[in-house]
Amino acid sequence: MCENPLNSIIVKSEKVNLIGLEPEALIEFFSRLGQKSYRAKQIMRWIYQRGVLKFDEMTDLSLQLRDQLSNEATLSLPKMISSEEARDGTRKWLLDVGAGQAVETVFIPETNRSTLCISSQAGCAMDCSFCATGRHGFNRNLSGAEILGQVIFANQELGSKLSITNVVFMGMGEPLANYRQVVQVAKLLIDDCAFGLSRRRVTISTSGLVPQIRKLAKDCNVALAVSLHAATDKVRDQLVPINQRHQIQELLESCWHYADSLASRHITFEYVMLAGVNDRIKDAISLIKLLKNKPAKVNLIPFNSFPGTAYTCSDDEVIIKFCAKLRAAGIVATIRRTRGDDIAAACGQLAGRVKDRMRVRLGDRQIRAANL
Repeated sequence: MCENPLNSIIVKSEKVNLIGLEPEALIEFFSRLGQKSYRAKQIMRWIYQRGVLKFDEMTDLSLQLRDQLSNEATLSLPKMISSEEARDGTRKWLLDVGAGQAVETVFIPETNRSTLCISSQAGCAMDCSFCATGRHGFNRNLSGAEILGQVIFANQELGSKLSITNVVFMGMGEPLANYRQVVQVAKLLIDDCAFGLSRRRVTISTSGLVPQIRKLAKDCNVALAVSLHAATDKVRDQLVPINQRHQIQELLESCWHYADSLASRHITFEYVMLAGVNDRIKDAISLIKLLKNKPAKVNLIPFNSFPGTAYTCSDDEVIIKFCAKLRAAGIVATIRRTRGDDIAAACGQLAGRVKDRMRVRLGDRQIRAANL
């Protein structure tokens, strides 16, 4: 049984960070203060909908309660270390999460939507060979407050002129290896008393943790993006090492199971285009065999280079032909427009600052870290 983090904090007489707490935990917190359960919804609306992080500004709470909250609780966000803006308007923030660790959060404005890409871990242990994050190793899972704090921070930085319409767990880390905290945050993102986003506008990405995908189908069926990147186990074993534990057929079976819970929605399969590795027409044909007549759409991602990588991006013509081959077979396929690459904010380029890193690769320790 997992220890209630609220209990451990109270025993230590430290202030409780209310950001990211589940509604049930908030209700318990207010109960300990001798308050009614509806206070939980009140404070959720103040924090998440109005962006108020000072208890003395929460005017529908009594002065006595505001004093209690000031003594017992805090509303703490990760601190910004640096901010960069790309030529295309993409913004990247480096946020301090303590003990020498820092993570990156990216805001991508588009014509019809604005997407925030958030991190779930300090570093990543999946060690995908084409990803900058994995090369810097893994330190720890982020807390719910540190994950959701990125959304609140971005809202404050953007102000009223820009609003976040979509949130994707595609920053640093493997989201499903920090399962409990990620699901807790995803539920708050879609909670009507919190951010109230549609399930379609919250996407959890994974490199392929099969047991967690199956569990997620029951716990919080938001949109799912799977980092496939190859159509054969031989190639995927090299690109995405978790494939050595959960091979493609097992992964796809869990995806079709997940799709059954999505009310006719598709699973998105991310596919990075690597010259001479996975971009040939025969690779497209293999991919078609895997996904044809399935609830799948393919997002082709031009590879974004980073220092020390041995890979190069497929030529534009090669990517276009690959996409056309998929579409001709009836598969929904798109080519992702590269955003923020001039500030290393594009897909696969996030690195943050990860110290005291642990090389935990594919073993039982990494699976246990999922906090199921």
